[in-house]
Parts: sequence; C-alpha cells; structure tokens
Amino acid sequence: MELLNIECLGKRLRLEGSIAGWQQLYWDNQLVSQKSASASDQAFHIHSFELTQQFSQPVNPVDAPNDRLNENMANENMATHTKAIPVRLEIDVNWQPFQLDYCLLVDDEQITQGQRTVADIEKQTPEVPVAKTQKLSVVGLASLGFKLLKSAKVVKVLFAGASVAAYSWLFSLEFALALIGCLVFHEYGHIRAMKHFGMKTKGIYLIPFVGGLALSDERINTRWQDVYISIMGLTFGLILSVISLGLYWITGNLFFAGLASFNALLNLFNLLPILPLDGGHILKSISFSMNSLVGLIACILGAAAGVFISYSLGLALLGFLLLIGSVEIVFEWRGRHQSHLLPLDRYGQIFSTVWYLLTVAGLVGIIWYFASSGNDMLAIPLQILGS
Repeated sequence: MELLNIECLGKRLRLEGSIAGWQQLYWDNQLVSQKSASASDQAFHIHSFELTQQFSQPVNPVDAPNDRLNENMANENMATHTKAIPVRLEIDVNWQPFQLDYCLLVDDEQITQGQRTVADIEKQTPEVPVAKTQKLSVVGLASLGFKLLKSAKVVKVLFAGASVAAYSWLFSLEFALALIGCLVFHEYGHIRAMKHFGMKTKGIYLIPFVGGLALSDERINTRWQDVYISIMGLTFGLILSVISLGLYWITGNLFFAGLASFNALLNLFNLLPILPLDGGHILKSISFSMNSLVGLIACILGAAAGVFISYSLGLALLGFLLLIGSVEIVFEWRGRHQSHLLPLDRYGQIFSTVWYLLTVAGLVGIIWYFASSGNDMLAIPLQILGS
C-alpha cells in the first residue's frame, strides 16, 4: 500500500510498504531503495540513495579584448559535469494504531518532515493506477455499450424492472415492490457509508434473483473503510426489519411480519463470510488485520463455534456456508501482506467483531421470533436456514 507521497527535487517520492515489513521507495516512478520483510518487527527504516544533477562549467576562458568575443568563445568551451546528490528518507512506522513519522534530507539538509495517520490514508488517492490495454473485441464493445447505457441510466431502469417482474412471479406484486424497497434501503446504507468517507458514488443497481449493488468511483484504502461500508448496509437492513416488526405489533398486519422476516433473511445471507458478500469483506478485513498465527487460529475457532451453534440449532445451511467461508479465509490469509489496505488496529478488530455478531444475533432473533408464531409463511425463512 502507499504509505507516503511527497515532492523531492521536482519529482514525486513515493513509499510503498506492508505490515509484513517490506518497503519500496520510488522517485519519479523508478525504484531507488527497498527493504525486505523482516520478522524482527523493526519500525525504523532509513532509505538512502543518490540522484545525479548535471551542470555546465566553462573550460579555459580566453582573455580577449573584445567582451562579446570572449563570451562567445567561453560558451563554445563549456563542459558538462554531473554531481551526485545524496538523498536520505527516515521512516518510523507503527501499524496498530497506524502512525508514520518521516524526515527527508537532501545533500544532508532537512527538506521536510511530517506525520501521517489513518485519516491521511483514508483520504489519499494512490498513484500509478494499473494500466489497462484497450483491445477491440466483442467483450470490449460490450463493455463500452454497458458504460454508455449506464451513463444514460438505462441499465438501472432495466434492472429495476426485471427485478420487479422476477419477484412478482415468485410473490405478489405488492410484496415484490416491498422487497425491492428492502434491497434499495440496504444498498442505501452502503451509499451513506461511502459518502461518510467522501467517496464519489455511481448509485444503486438492482440485479434480478441476486439483490442489489452499490458502486463507487473510488477504491478504499483501509480495512476499516471496507468493514464500515460493508456492515452499514446490513445495519440499515436490520433497522428496517425492526421498523417492520414495530408496525406489525401496532397494526397486526401479516404483511409487515413477512417483510420483517424475509428482509432479515436476505441480510443474514449477506452476512455470510463468503466473498463477495458483505460478511466476507467484514470477516476478511478482521482476520487479515491479525498479523499473527494466533489471530488466524482465533478466527478459525470463532468460525468453528459458529458452525457448531448453527448445527445445534438446526440451521444446517447456515452452518455449511460458514464452513465454506472459513476455508476461504484461510486461503486468502496467506496473501494478506500483498494487500494495499491499511489493517485494523486491536480496537478496530474487537469493535468490528462485536458489531458483526450483534447484527447476526439481531437478524436471527427476528427470524426465530416470527417462525415461532405458528404461521406457515413466516416459518419459511427459518426452514430455509435449516434446509
């Protein structure tokens, strides 16, 4: 991930690094210094390199009576020399909580110094985006057409119409519209979270039989952003189920009961630790921020406990998907040091885990409450989890 990007002798000096300990320093996008990963957890690093500067100097100036002639002859006898300029960048980085102190010296003279925190990482726009080769192909033309349609907002309308038709075929038109409203409210939670970090958004897209998708023009820079954006949609979904539950208590209308129960089921599936679901992003960010074998073991034990509880309560499908998600996390954990995302600190890990578990408990509680009411339709979400 990009740790630092400052000016040095008219060019950009960029520092890349990871929690594993490796660092790479680029000047004008050219690698000038690097440090390998170290098990010693060393926080202080010194990057030293040299830059060359060219300058001209007259050779054997002529003592002529004519000043203009003397100047012309001097210009013709100019020699080009190069000078090595030593550059030194001192870095002191603490990952959890993140804080980076830096000091830049050029030719043994301090040029700049400063400090960076999590807030700086969240706001930055990393340099050197990956270049994509444009090729004329069917896929490329289809992609171009999709972008044109998307810019005209046609795709949103088509997907929304298809979603209404699909859910109306499965349920009634009224319930399909209510379900679409649940999906939009869930995705709106993601949109609000993106805007909280100042990110530009592209809007909400409804996909038939899949759900919804909230898109942004910008990429995230920290694990906390990943957790917050992912879980806010689920939190909005839980809030909507609670509101529907309250309306059911007030009116006694089974429509609100079904809306609360099925909306809870949709959000609960999104909490599963399987990518690209929201739960997969949340648990991956938590587990990958634990930079130790102990953290991985703790994550596995937690998932195993979830599988055991799910099977004990008869929620076979939920337990099976939790097991798959646990295996996926183990494989992806191996490549955590190549991530560009700033990891969560200890407080962030604990807070995110508690938030996640409380959201799961709230959604399961709503499903369980309506399933015990004796209504066959309201028992469907719990039967799905136990299938």
